[in-house]
Amino acid sequence: MSVLSSLAHAYERLPDAPPFGYSSEKIAALVSLNPDGSVAGLHDLREGTRKKPVPAVLMVPQAIKRTVGIAPNFLWDKTAYSLGVTAGEGKRTADEHEAFKACHREWLDGTEDEGLLAFLRFLDGWTPDQFNWDEVLKDHNIVFALESDRLMRKMLHDRPAARKLWAKVQGAKGGAGAACLVTGDHAPIARLHPAIKGVWGAQSSGASLVSFNLDAFESYGHKQGDNAPISDRAAFAYGAVLNVFLGKGSGHRIQIGDASTVFWAEAPDDGSADTAEHMFSTMFDAQPKGADDDTARKDIELKLERLRQGKPLFKVEPDLAPGTRFTVLGLAPNAARLSVRFMVEESFGIIADRYRRWQQDIQVEPGPRGGPASMFRQLCELAVQGKMDNLPPRLAGDYMRAVLTGGPYPLTILSTALTRIRADGDINAIRTGLMKAVLIRNFRQEVPVALDPDFDNAGYQLGRLFAVYEQIQRAALGNVNASIRDKYYGAASATPRKVFAMLDRGAMSHLSKLGKIKPGYEINLTRTLRTITDRLSPEAEPFPQTLPARDQALFALGYHHQSSEFFRSKTDDADTEPATDEDNA
Repeated sequence: MSVLSSLAHAYERLPDAPPFGYSSEKIAALVSLNPDGSVAGLHDLREGTRKKPVPAVLMVPQAIKRTVGIAPNFLWDKTAYSLGVTAGEGKRTADEHEAFKACHREWLDGTEDEGLLAFLRFLDGWTPDQFNWDEVLKDHNIVFALESDRLMRKMLHDRPAARKLWAKVQGAKGGAGAACLVTGDHAPIARLHPAIKGVWGAQSSGASLVSFNLDAFESYGHKQGDNAPISDRAAFAYGAVLNVFLGKGSGHRIQIGDASTVFWAEAPDDGSADTAEHMFSTMFDAQPKGADDDTARKDIELKLERLRQGKPLFKVEPDLAPGTRFTVLGLAPNAARLSVRFMVEESFGIIADRYRRWQQDIQVEPGPRGGPASMFRQLCELAVQGKMDNLPPRLAGDYMRAVLTGGPYPLTILSTALTRIRADGDINAIRTGLMKAVLIRNFRQEVPVALDPDFDNAGYQLGRLFAVYEQIQRAALGNVNASIRDKYYGAASATPRKVFAMLDRGAMSHLSKLGKIKPGYEINLTRTLRTITDRLSPEAEPFPQTLPARDQALFALGYHHQSSEFFRSKTDDADTEPATDEDNA
């Protein structure tokens, strides 16, 4: 099923989706009218107590998609169209207001409705110089209502007569009939597709998922939407659903880097669909829907832990119907259009299996502080200063697609993680887990989860050796301004031969000093050191000239495993002398 077909199906089960021909828009004010067309007052609809109040969101006749032409909306619009006033220069404000009046005289011609007649009288008698209200309301959207209906929040566009006229206007705008590629029905074809709002980084007025605005996109003499015929109703349905899903707090959206990711389920019953959608958000969102209290959060953590342990999905979520289909769509801005970063449609059981495999790929011991890291937290570890805005382009979307499809991870993860480690010296469980995942899936390489002294790889063993050298320095000298990790980690992991001989000489000096103050600990460190060097190449020069990126990743993993071993809880024994958290603050 195509993404548009899947979205059109999702529209059918969406309880809060706008009806055909209507959309949710931000409305700042309401102009109330007397029956004779005079203005009874202007009423601010903005909400909130913040310094900048937020316009109310109301269901209004669907907004016209404007390009460079002048096109008014039905019974509502911004003040430049509806009242002829603007806060800017307004070079064509007069033309916009005249178009608003002319179109409504045509649309409402012959009406006998009291409210619509009052509106026509208002248009005949209104002049822009009558605007004497708050200047802040200029250029905001406004709606109209009879003063007698205002307290009931009944706008002009809500009146039955207005709804009938709007349906007639919609029908007149419909293009020539053809077979719809989404529904298969013969119906009027949408010339322009709806604007999609809420995609991070895209235009606030919305961007197009489907558009044909250049000759290069057109074929066989077809213009705009005729190149890929989608009916008006199908285009409206997918646009309405996407705008609802992309809204804040919808429960169908997570942000993965620059990819605004929406998801939805198709199941035999709405309960199973809701269960699948909630489960997916718990898998990937840093703060999933429904995790506002401790009880819900513990329940989420328990379910995720069961998934990671390999429990069957029906035991983790007994309420989930077998065969539930799931769709995930990643959207990113591209000028006035949207680009699809990824689109995955599978049974939810398969997606759960791929999630489990991903968690196994990134698992290292000891794991991240605070428990398993969300995808957002992982991506922050790859970004300069931990800010998602600094993440390399496309990395987030490519990573999410790899997780959902079970395909290779982007190799950018490996190079980016190595770069961040060299830059800030933080070799943690999240970064080493990401590099481990790339080695396992992309290079089919066996990589240990926890410390493995017998793992036969030069990079891994050299990373362990570097961690021992650092621990010897710490034990002998205590805290220093710049440790060997601060000074030499980058060179040691990339060109071992240049620095390891020097590090070895320094370690011998530190061991000599340590033997005088902590002889038992000196013996243990020397034993660990010898165990590692015995596994290195027996040749005269055990340190390779350079290490490729794959071995540098294993160097970091070996360092993480070995250095973490020194911090494990041990009994206070004179022969072990473990480093304390205070020593390594």
